[in-house]
Amino acid sequence: MRAKLINDGSEKTYALILESGEEAVSQLQRFARENKLDASRITAIGAFSSATLGYFNWESKDYENIAINEQVEVLSLIGDIALQDGEPKIHAHVVVGKRDGSAHGGHLLAAYVRPTLEILLTESPGWLKRSYDAESGLALINVDKE
Repeated sequence: MRAKLINDGSEKTYALILESGEEAVSQLQRFARENKLDASRITAIGAFSSATLGYFNWESKDYENIAINEQVEVLSLIGDIALQDGEPKIHAHVVVGKRDGSAHGGHLLAAYVRPTLEILLTESPGWLKRSYDAESGLALINVDKE
């Protein structure tokens, strides 16, 4: 992964360029940890050689995996980074397009880049914190609690 700070104002903006073979979620997680990110937004485009998406099943309170085992275009990847248990946590959704023009989307669990993934990541000067929500079984952003 190559990274460059492209705006060092009140909000910092980074361009992150992932290359073929890199796993997108783990690379983002590593960058967030190394840079102590706690209130970021992410957008990206590019392509994957394969991906695992997730669909949150409300009844089981768990993600069902959706395997995409072919070359796809990243049509839209959006997400955020917030603190969970004192560590930055990536929450991203993606829509990928197949050769025939069909699209698949869901929670981004894992994906291997080919040939590139161009990410713009903006860090806000504040912080966001996730806390456990008993009804959903998920750690959700809570702007009311510290």
